[in-house]
Amino acid sequence: MYKLYSHNDLDGVGCGIIIKLALGEEGQVYYNSVGGLDYKVEKFFSEKDHKDATLYITDLSINEDNTKRVDDFVKHGGHAQLIDHHKTALHFNQYEWAKVTVQYDDGRQTCATSLLYEYFVEQKKLSPKRSIEQFIELVRQYDTWEWDENNNVKAKQLNDLFYMFSIEEFEEMILQRLKSADDFEFDELEAKLLSMEEAKIERYIKRKKRELIQASIDNHIVGVVHAESYHSELGNELGKEYPHLDYIAILNMGGRKVSFRTIHDHIDVSAVAGTYGGGGHAKASGCTMNEDAFRKFVVELFTEESLKIDAPKNKLNQKENSHGTIYEGRSGDIYRIYEKQEQWKIEKNHQENAMVFKDFQSAVNAIKIADFAWLAKDDVYDNYMKKNK
Repeated sequence: MYKLYSHNDLDGVGCGIIIKLALGEEGQVYYNSVGGLDYKVEKFFSEKDHKDATLYITDLSINEDNTKRVDDFVKHGGHAQLIDHHKTALHFNQYEWAKVTVQYDDGRQTCATSLLYEYFVEQKKLSPKRSIEQFIELVRQYDTWEWDENNNVKAKQLNDLFYMFSIEEFEEMILQRLKSADDFEFDELEAKLLSMEEAKIERYIKRKKRELIQASIDNHIVGVVHAESYHSELGNELGKEYPHLDYIAILNMGGRKVSFRTIHDHIDVSAVAGTYGGGGHAKASGCTMNEDAFRKFVVELFTEESLKIDAPKNKLNQKENSHGTIYEGRSGDIYRIYEKQEQWKIEKNHQENAMVFKDFQSAVNAIKIADFAWLAKDDVYDNYMKKNK
């Protein structure tokens, strides 16, 4: 008997699919949230027949008490294997029953699905197959967010498809396809569904942009938004739209979860999540909303205004305009960002500022951080420039 406890996201369910391909009906799979795993593992050890089972844990970490339980279990002849790819889980490598690998030798980031597949191939319980490896690569690229850098839309579509079905339906659908097909492809119906889903996501993100709050939290400039769906897409789009924000915090009040996303290489949101008992990747992580997180991200920001979005349909006041670009601030001040002698400067209410910036975006970041500024409409630009002559 084999029991797998895995995460309930695409990568975690990918692990469930791999173990069922490798072990068939003998593989029993239990999907868990980050906060729910330890209860399930503790329950496993309370079952009378647990000594006859092989325990697998993938894509999630266990607490100190369960770590001791697993270690004692193995030392007394039990069989267990923890496989993970998160930096916050590297300490498990001190145990013979754990393997945590964050990167491959060629620099690519790993995922739990790819590591579990390689483990079973090495154990000769699964034979290499092109369709399986294609599926795994899509999972890996989505989970590590490489799909965005590589413009691999198919990886994102796989995750969209995952959320359009129940876990059981998705699992069965993918299993049958991997067993029968030489290549992993979407069928005609799925392609139509994915096209409709993409339009739905775009509308959702557009609405959420108007609800974003900017706040200073623990020495970071943070964008905070409440959302129950499309966290990765939303975090990525908001990060690109507002590059002055160190990271985006997405609050799911119903699920009592916080997701953290960043587009910046110098920000590690797994460390941010770690302060609230969570973890994950450097650019994508999460935690359960504990009392501290609830206070900082909800209570203290409850009365804050949302950011105003940049004017979307300007013909005159455009970014990096040769005559300068006009921004309005929450304070009521008007800013003109312009280039002078290959440097970018800020003029505030027609008064030149002594500060200089290396590029246009750095100047924009400065006023967005200091005064929650937004790109002004054409009429504001026209009035300001007339007075500037």
